[in-house]
Amino acid sequence: MHTAALAEMAKTDARFADWSYLPFDVQPEDLAAALELLRERGFLGVNLTVPHKVHAAALVSELDRAARDAGAVNTLLAGDGAWRGFNTDGYGLSAGIREDLGRELRGAAVVLLGAGGAARAAAVQCLRSGCAALWIVNRTSSSLNALLAHLAPLAGAVPVRGAAHGSALAGIPAGALVINATSAGLRPDDPAPADLRSFPGVAAVYDMIYNPPRTRLLAQAQELGMANANGLGMLVHQGAKSLEIWTGVPAAKVAPAMRAAAAKALGY
Repeated sequence: MHTAALAEMAKTDARFADWSYLPFDVQPEDLAAALELLRERGFLGVNLTVPHKVHAAALVSELDRAARDAGAVNTLLAGDGAWRGFNTDGYGLSAGIREDLGRELRGAAVVLLGAGGAARAAAVQCLRSGCAALWIVNRTSSSLNALLAHLAPLAGAVPVRGAAHGSALAGIPAGALVINATSAGLRPDDPAPADLRSFPGVAAVYDMIYNPPRTRLLAQAQELGMANANGLGMLVHQGAKSLEIWTGVPAAKVAPAMRAAAAKALGY
């Protein structure tokens, strides 16, 4: 995605002609040393994925609000002898839902599946966007309770409720949105993370998983006549926002090239 975007940017701005986006496989115990080495070698920015997002939050000089609220970073920017941390996952989620489902998180009743790192970023974004209500469904009560405690200071007047996996939720208003932030669906034999029939009122489903493009959850949503989309849009827009942080080029300008490249690479 980034290589495609940089190629497009270089057509109108020679500054980006020699920019590269490179992958590195870093073990968790080597993260601090790797970040120091990357900074010393002149790297302008870094993207981080699991399992580094939470650990890296303690290794940077400052965090933007999204990263502070989520307690995790996925984007670093070099400056003043240290890294600055950002989290673009929430932006990517909002933009992906807007683009692929035509819906906004503001004013939405949201049922969030999962209580891990991805769910934390999603929950924070829902609250920051002004959702009407948030239900969080998870298999493990300890993880669920930890997330609920983290969100309590951020919720304000928004009701946030937890529920055990498999339980039927009452009081969900018509038109609600389900967001899957679990890894259930990454493998062909994975069961769906929830039975959508237990969530009366749900009208749309967004699955953060983008490979495979159609999970069992999305297949059920299709059968039930619910609007649905996978997480390709989130992947694209969080990456485009990272590129904006590094280059100053608006995310919306580079997102189309990044989406085309990602879809081609994934065989969509």
